[in-house]
Amino acid sequence: MPQLPDDLDAVAVRTWCSLALEALGRERAEIDAINVYPIADGDTGTNLYLTLESAAAAVEAVFAAHETGATAPATADAVRAMAHGALIGARGNSGTILAQLLRGMAGVLADGGDAAHLRLALTSAADAARQAVAHPVEGTVLTVAAEAAEAARGEDPDLRTVVTAAYEGARAALARTPEQLAVLGRAGVVDAGGRGLVAVLGALVETVTGQAPVQGPRTASGNAAKTPVTVDGGSVVGLPVGGTPVEGVTEGALPASAPVEGPLDCPEDGSAGPAFEVIYLLEARDEQVARLRTRLDALGDSLVVVGGDGLWHVHVHVDDAGAAVEAGVEAGRPYRIRITHFATESGHDVRVQAEPAQRAVVVVVPGDGLAGLCTEAGATTVIARPGEPPASGELVEAIRRAHAREVVLLPNDAALRHTAAAAAEQARTEGVRVALVPTRAAVQGIAALAVHEPDRGFDEDVVAMTAAAGATRYAELAVAERQSWTMAGICQAGDILGLIDGDVAVIGSDVPHTARTVLDRMLAAGGELVTLVLGEDVPDALADALEEHVREGHLAVDTVVYRGGHQRAPLLIGVE
Repeated sequence: MPQLPDDLDAVAVRTWCSLALEALGRERAEIDAINVYPIADGDTGTNLYLTLESAAAAVEAVFAAHETGATAPATADAVRAMAHGALIGARGNSGTILAQLLRGMAGVLADGGDAAHLRLALTSAADAARQAVAHPVEGTVLTVAAEAAEAARGEDPDLRTVVTAAYEGARAALARTPEQLAVLGRAGVVDAGGRGLVAVLGALVETVTGQAPVQGPRTASGNAAKTPVTVDGGSVVGLPVGGTPVEGVTEGALPASAPVEGPLDCPEDGSAGPAFEVIYLLEARDEQVARLRTRLDALGDSLVVVGGDGLWHVHVHVDDAGAAVEAGVEAGRPYRIRITHFATESGHDVRVQAEPAQRAVVVVVPGDGLAGLCTEAGATTVIARPGEPPASGELVEAIRRAHAREVVLLPNDAALRHTAAAAAEQARTEGVRVALVPTRAAVQGIAALAVHEPDRGFDEDVVAMTAAAGATRYAELAVAERQSWTMAGICQAGDILGLIDGDVAVIGSDVPHTARTVLDRMLAAGGELVTLVLGEDVPDALADALEEHVREGHLAVDTVVYRGGHQRAPLLIGVE
């Protein structure tokens, strides 16, 4: 039996993330089914799962960086990675609030993981989440978080006591949510986001005690108690918290005895909800975000803005999606923009579902410049920001967004091989035929996309795209962060490294000279086409100089140039 932690160190944080992800994986379908507020779109469980998957992946990346060391990462590194991963991977209203809860906890746990710090962390999390929501509503995950923090108050120095008290407080608060929020009472369900938080806290209990907590409120006899929901002086049977539907109540549906005075997903005043959900990451200063909150609040509802230190996650429901994005552009630099359209049918908000296309391509790109290029070519894109590789859930979401019977997936990064394989497997279980072309660089993905023909047979198309990618050698320039050994010798911090097919082949002092050397080495083996992808800070003059260098030194070789935007490497090179 593994040793139980006396405080929340980095290993405990890693375990907590893993167990919480497993818990949400088990319960996400049930949580989706009881999702009736603020929009009855049945995705709260999925959004929470994807958010936590991103958090867990970030923590795993911290541990991977310490694999060769004798000690585990510092607690501060683990909790900050958890918070950052949740922030960049947050999905929907519920996932955005969960990201802020984890951020609030991380700010305190970075200084210590004992019982006293955990109590402060829970309070900080609840306060931060409430402040992030423009118009807090009781009976939601905000209430559950606040009650968990309140239940954990006291002087007991035992970490297990504090964690268990927080969990029990959250569970009790969740059982009361139908009494606080009328839409939940009418549906006979508890708050979906609150139920997800209970699952996350339950995983924390298991982390520090070694035992999974008993699910659902308990009666004196120890049996699961049913959650009564009062409706107009009477009551209907609800859901046992953390359990399954009972006595004929269908999750997410109205019990026959529950009167309905309006759509489940409408605001409490009965008015119709906005038409679009707009989500994006935003690089901006604090004072700009304050103005952004005011502007978005006037445009719609369900406004949640979380983050800090220059990086924010914005979520809002609006009728004018363009205005919401423009507000972000005025405030700073929005990216990973996702807009979902809701259509009103019989008083319920549902996703617009068109007939699926026969085939689509999903491609991971390192910058927004290539994202635009691939989108113009008809592909669905996922942007991998520097230090922010997409999780499998994000790739699955992109496959769903492509809305096709057949999908070709181009990960464009050797490190994403297993992530992409997991995403492909998940999509196959949902009935989508997925082929994974193991592209290891963006230039290979461009080559594969260039020969894609949706009108030919699926297998034939995949073979052609795989052949095109395989025939493309790839290179990139990088800046050395520290002194280290490489296959080309010892490099110093600040040196320009030329990597060919993933290995350091050239060490130079400046970008132009290193680029020319890399090109000459690659073209020595032959080639017909050179592809150059420039980072956002690389001047056009460099592309002109390299194009002239190829033209003068290598006859009959063409060169194409693309702008990659904000990407990790200043220059990507492909040779076909």
